[in-house]
Amino acid sequence: MSDPSARTFSADFKRFFLRGLVVLLPTVLTLWIVVKAYQFVDHQIAKPINAGLQLAVVKAARLWEPLQKQFGSADVIAGNVEEWWNDRWYMRFIGLIVAIVAVYIVGRLLGGFFGRQIYRKIETVITTLPIFKQVYPHVKQIVDFLFSDDKRTKFNRVVMVQYPRKGVWSIGFLTGNTLRSIADRAGDAVTVFIPSSPTPFTGYTITVPRCEALEVPISVDEALRFTISGGVLVPSHQVIEPEDTPAVLSPPDGGEVVPTAVADDDADDRPAPGDPEPGPQASNPDVKPAGTRGR
Repeated sequence: MSDPSARTFSADFKRFFLRGLVVLLPTVLTLWIVVKAYQFVDHQIAKPINAGLQLAVVKAARLWEPLQKQFGSADVIAGNVEEWWNDRWYMRFIGLIVAIVAVYIVGRLLGGFFGRQIYRKIETVITTLPIFKQVYPHVKQIVDFLFSDDKRTKFNRVVMVQYPRKGVWSIGFLTGNTLRSIADRAGDAVTVFIPSSPTPFTGYTITVPRCEALEVPISVDEALRFTISGGVLVPSHQVIEPEDTPAVLSPPDGGEVVPTAVADDDADDRPAPGDPEPGPQASNPDVKPAGTRGR
């Protein structure tokens, strides 16, 4: 065992620096994402709306006498309105509020029958335009996956299946029943989406018998975090305590662990120099199993 007093300054510095990084980095990254999101909304959405509102106030002031008394003559109205607007910090949030209300109104309109018909016609036009038809469908799928209330495009059950081979378990999302053509051959089967790491929007769609898709008691968000982090972020109720995990993986029969270089199937099957070639005498009880030699 190493002596703690023998630690060097560089080793201590690296240790505590990494510890501080682990503590501070999630908070710093979260604040950075929040600030950048606010700056994007403020500059790309709220600011243009505020500019339009200021222009509307200038136009109205030239026609409405009470506003002329507030902001002055027609020659200086634009400058006075902008100065008055910038002096009041809370006025910049008007653009954001207007954007939220506008999105809500659009959602209400598209929720009706006529709104959906109009939206489908607009969507048809968009998907016929060059460039747009290659980009729009994929963006729409991602947005529907994140925000849509339509359960057909949402994952509401987390399952585990043996994929890509038996003995290898993968986390996936049950998306529904399979195609009729597959069901005719596979029987009672379901479709499972296996997300990839670290981008869960890509992955593999597989069909397995319903009995082989075992439900996992975790939420979709927990499964996504587990996938995106490559298995690092494990739900708290699914964490295996260190004392429950063996330090060294033992073979199933409790025997000695065989080094990789020795545990070569082809090497075990080859006879040692001077040994006779294996033949029909393999059924003789004196003949040892492959990979062993009599003494």
